[in-house]
Amino acid sequence: MSAARGGDGAETLDLRGLLCPLPVLKTRKRLADRPAGTRIVVLATDPMAAIDIPHHCAEAGHVLLGQRRRDDGVLEFEIERGA
Repeated sequence: MSAARGGDGAETLDLRGLLCPLPVLKTRKRLADRPAGTRIVVLATDPMAAIDIPHHCAEAGHVLLGQRRRDDGVLEFEIERGA
C-alpha cells in the first residue's frame, strides 16, 4: 500500500493486490483522519471494491466523485470526505 499526491492535490491510495475487506477498511481509515473536503483517489484490483467502496461512501456520508475501471483492469475511485 502506498500513498502519493497528484497534481490536482488529491492523495492517491494504492491498494492494488489487497483482497476484501482490506481495500474498504484502509480507505475508511485514510478518510477518518482527513478534514472534510479532502479528496483521495483509491486504486484497487479486488472486484469486491466496486461494491464495497461506493457502499462505504454512501453509509459514511462521503461523496463518490467518480468510479471507473482503467484499461489495465484497475478500479479507480475518486472520493471527497464528507463532514
